[in-house]
Amino acid sequence: MSVLNQIKQKLSGIKWGKAMISIVGIVAVLGGVWYAIWGLHPYQVDQQEIQASYTYQSIADRPMNMQLEQLTATTFAFTYQSFDGAIVNGRMAYPDTYTKAHSMPVMLGVHAMGRSENRWWMDSFKERPTLEQTDKLAKQALANGYAVIAIDSRNHGKRKNLDYNIIEVMRDLHWWGKREPYEQMVIDTVKDYRVLLDWVEKQAQFDQANTTVAGYSMGGQVSILLAGVDERIERVLSIVPPYLDDKVAIVAPKNFTHNLAHLDKLWLVSANDDEHASESENAALYANITTANKKHVQFDGGHVLPQGYYQQLENWYQ
Repeated sequence: MSVLNQIKQKLSGIKWGKAMISIVGIVAVLGGVWYAIWGLHPYQVDQQEIQASYTYQSIADRPMNMQLEQLTATTFAFTYQSFDGAIVNGRMAYPDTYTKAHSMPVMLGVHAMGRSENRWWMDSFKERPTLEQTDKLAKQALANGYAVIAIDSRNHGKRKNLDYNIIEVMRDLHWWGKREPYEQMVIDTVKDYRVLLDWVEKQAQFDQANTTVAGYSMGGQVSILLAGVDERIERVLSIVPPYLDDKVAIVAPKNFTHNLAHLDKLWLVSANDDEHASESENAALYANITTANKKHVQFDGGHVLPQGYYQQLENWYQ
């Protein structure tokens, strides 16, 4: 190789190196601009702000227009009008052993993100399996004498917003820092359950001293939030709730852990390789829960728990 060619190669390498440095610099600047304008930034909430955000108009102040449709001897479909006039749909099942002589404990079921209340009753829906196995949890609760009630969360199931669906909500949250639609969806879902509780506590067939909320993923999140703002919940079964930081502080379970001292029981069910909550994050959440009677049930694996995991929750009903 001639001396001239060697010089050309060195110069070419220098130019390429400088170009790469320039590109990296531009990307870093653009990333900084994106974060400054659209990135989610953490904020703080206090207990007063939490209570204010989850306050609602109870049915003592307005009618909820509960409409029941009996499907079988022990199952019912229903709709009701929530605090803001929105129509909520759901389903309710009584245990086969129910008689009017004895009131039933109640389990409120909360489905995962992207799912619907159908997942509490069906092992598959639209040819897609119920991987969260909440249908098995419902059968387990019914076998233990519980009435099970589940509704569609905001922007889910029959309440889906076709003009702004959950995929778009989450895209806007993570890409453009638009947290309000996501936070409001979760807050209003909690309020929908509070309105449902207004109805439940007026029904003689239900044991008012034994109301549980159970949920998977987003449902586990909502379960903790609901118990944190409504003392009518006595027990919580929170399964693989996502760990959320203060970028969405008003719906982050970690900010509700000090409001759970009134509970009779709380179980946190987690996985050691969950893509939505690390093992250390789950440990921190559990450590901060103020419920005296609490238990942390841990599984190997990811966010979709092992087949049959619910069998290890049988003692929950004791």
